[in-house]
Amino acid sequence: MADKTQEIGGIHFPFPFTPYSIQKDFMAELYQVLEAGKIGIFESPTGTGKSLSLICGALSWLRDFEQKKRQEEARLLETGTAPSSDGKDQPPFISSSCQETPDTLRPAGEPDWVTQFVQKKEERDLVDRLKKEQIRRKKREERLQQLRHNTQLKYAAKRERQEEVETEHLLRLSRDILAAGTEAEPLEQLAPGEEELVLSEYESEEEKGTANGLDEDEDDLEEEHITKIYYCSRTHSQLAQFVHEVQKSPFGRDTRLVSLGSRQNLCINEDVKNLGSVQLINDRCVELQRSRHESKSRAEDEEPKRRRREPRAACPFYNYKQLQLLQDEVLLEVKDIEQLVTLGKEAGACPYYGSRFAIPAAQVVVLPYQMLLHTATRQAAGIRLQGQVVIIDEAHNLIDTITGIHSTEVSGSQLCQAHSQLLQYMERYRKRLKAKNLMYIKQILYLLEKFVTVLGGNIKQNPSTQSLSQTGTELKTINDFLFQSQIDNINLFKVRRYCEKSMVSRKLFGFTERYGAVLPPPREQPRLAGFQHFLQSLQPGVTEAPATPVEEEEARAPRPASPLLHIEGFLAALTTANQDGRVILSRQGSLSQSSLKFLLLNPAVPFAQVVKECRAVVIAGGTMQPVSDFREQLLACAGVEAERLVEFSCGHVIPPDNILPLVLCSGPSNQQLEFTYLKRELPQMMDETGRTLYNLCNVVPGGVICFFPSYEYQRQVHAHWDKSGLLARLAVRKKIFQEPKRASQVEQVLAAYSRCIQCHGQAGGTVTGALLLSVVGGKMSEGINFSDNLGRCVVLVGMPYPNIKSPELQEKMAYLDQTLPRTPGQPPPGKALVENLCMKAVNQSIGRAIRHQRDFASIVLLDQRYARPPVLAKLPAWIRDRVQVKATFGSAFAALRKFHHEKSGLS
Repeated sequence: MADKTQEIGGIHFPFPFTPYSIQKDFMAELYQVLEAGKIGIFESPTGTGKSLSLICGALSWLRDFEQKKRQEEARLLETGTAPSSDGKDQPPFISSSCQETPDTLRPAGEPDWVTQFVQKKEERDLVDRLKKEQIRRKKREERLQQLRHNTQLKYAAKRERQEEVETEHLLRLSRDILAAGTEAEPLEQLAPGEEELVLSEYESEEEKGTANGLDEDEDDLEEEHITKIYYCSRTHSQLAQFVHEVQKSPFGRDTRLVSLGSRQNLCINEDVKNLGSVQLINDRCVELQRSRHESKSRAEDEEPKRRRREPRAACPFYNYKQLQLLQDEVLLEVKDIEQLVTLGKEAGACPYYGSRFAIPAAQVVVLPYQMLLHTATRQAAGIRLQGQVVIIDEAHNLIDTITGIHSTEVSGSQLCQAHSQLLQYMERYRKRLKAKNLMYIKQILYLLEKFVTVLGGNIKQNPSTQSLSQTGTELKTINDFLFQSQIDNINLFKVRRYCEKSMVSRKLFGFTERYGAVLPPPREQPRLAGFQHFLQSLQPGVTEAPATPVEEEEARAPRPASPLLHIEGFLAALTTANQDGRVILSRQGSLSQSSLKFLLLNPAVPFAQVVKECRAVVIAGGTMQPVSDFREQLLACAGVEAERLVEFSCGHVIPPDNILPLVLCSGPSNQQLEFTYLKRELPQMMDETGRTLYNLCNVVPGGVICFFPSYEYQRQVHAHWDKSGLLARLAVRKKIFQEPKRASQVEQVLAAYSRCIQCHGQAGGTVTGALLLSVVGGKMSEGINFSDNLGRCVVLVGMPYPNIKSPELQEKMAYLDQTLPRTPGQPPPGKALVENLCMKAVNQSIGRAIRHQRDFASIVLLDQRYARPPVLAKLPAWIRDRVQVKATFGSAFAALRKFHHEKSGLS
């Protein structure tokens, strides 16, 4: 693409083509937000080039910022003096990168010579740090330059890995020959795992030596964190899409971009990846890294070897030399997750750790929401937000995402299982455990017992067979729950810290893997037989069965992670401030089905740390309305002052006459359309919906997407239409597809839907396309493009209000009513929350149709409640300004027929 640099307000913005005027406005506003260190809420409808505007606007600012920083560094190094310590002349880029602002104030009346001496020392320290940083930067740039022009070095790691594989193969052949020639040694009886162990040990020993041919300066991996942009979105596919946009942009060749992902996405060690469960993969990886630094004791080596499921050697892909090369390769060219994994396999180096080592020197770091918004995950990934820029894209569900990440639930079955496992663990190793370990284990056992008791169960009985006398849902403040459970005398902060430091859940998982997952022969450990039987009874859906070989069981399904790990998350949540969370006790007949759930009420608490540390935060999305939620629930509560907040919203790039939004108040039979919870299941309402849709399908070409408030209501309507014959009448005009409940089937349904529209659009005949019955908030309402003929009309049946009877929602409403100020003339904050949740879901669904400048579509809102001014005000401005409210079906049908006749004729 040709680079068409735009100059806006004296700032140069490279762009791959001539940008729309709204893109120019977007980039200019974004630049100012980053420069001034503000918090921005940016709304740019899908199809207006939001991603490119974010990339070119943010990277233009970063380019100028780095240039100013280098100029200031050069001045400091030349003069050898730093700016005055009062901070007035000190540019922000010096302090954010390497200046350590003195926290200690000078005592009053201190002699001038002391002040001058301290000031001079600080100046010298700053200059020294700048020199070191400059050396590191030059070293990195030289390495990358060498890598770019030296194909031999580029593929050195790949060749080295191939040589290692060949050596390994030769060693295995040698062992086979020795085994064949030595009848006395029973090598043929060794388990496959033990043979892998020997080979891995050899690799491990080799890796203990220095990696020759490379500078072994470990400080290279401890580089200074330069000012960078952290870009995060919800899904890996959205992140991959963003990376591809960067690759195509004018910044694609010169930007150092790193894509971060979970071990599940990035691991290339097949033994680890095949474990399946995210937690097991994480635990195994950490264990492999730990075993690298631990030597086995002689006593352990001399013990008779038990059968193990995985070798205990260090991971062969975690090697300094290979990781150094991979880190440089990552920084050399922009790569997405899949390309990173391919590169890791070629180099024989771990993409998970290679990408993390590249973070300090990266200019852009691309990562999922959870990795940035969850404090512990952020720290584990090596992400430092101090003085950095964060862009959160697709942020319409940001509040719900933060709440979901920090809310946790444990079942009665998990509580009993963890108690039984930990009790057996303590009994077996009691003589080996130190007093402090025993004390904390007893405290955890006590907590588990009290949690089961508060649900109404008995920790000593099987939870699946325990019926609870009291059922229903009970909601408590954190303090009330602690008192009711009789655990208010235990310091949960200390217990939490013990769990983290001792890794008790990991130890417990290893213990149950050895003794609890499969019944061993009776002669081995007979004392644990009852424990194993009980453990098997706790597994959901598992009945008593004879023992099966390990390999068969592993092939059936991945083992679940330690239940204690989930409970650790619940214990950590209980350390939240009393007013910011609630505990929900859900009693559902049997103890195993009952649960304790922690609900975070104040998402501003975890988000406040991000806002406080970052230089600037940008919250962006295609549909951010209603913005009041972000402003009041998230930013104001996180301590963001009104003057630091900037809101930007732009219109769409499509011509005004390319969209026809209609509010339909009545159907073809003059039946009033109001899909309240009481009325929507009436047969006449379902019939009127079907007749309306049938008429629409007669005049709309291509694809029609119809969104229902819930899966259950969609199922009811579909069954009613099938019974009444309406479904057969609809099928004459459009082939009917339904949104699947299983995510794995979505691609299949979409592909069939797309093929149907393409085929019937070319072939002619009575069938003119397809009708897709979807659900608001479901898999089709977000992140899927129904452009051009795939979505010529979007229909919304009713208003998708959340379940008002949900205890979680009721508590959230009460919390907002208590904490947020009441605005005169506006509904109370709790009621406003319900309306906003509904309209956010609506806005996401209706945004599916218009995807580019020449696209056109109609939007039909089937419910007279959409005509209310407060509801219309919460639609996106580019739709709201064009909405027509139709009291009768006739006038609406005429407008639709005219619109599609004219547009189809032009296209």
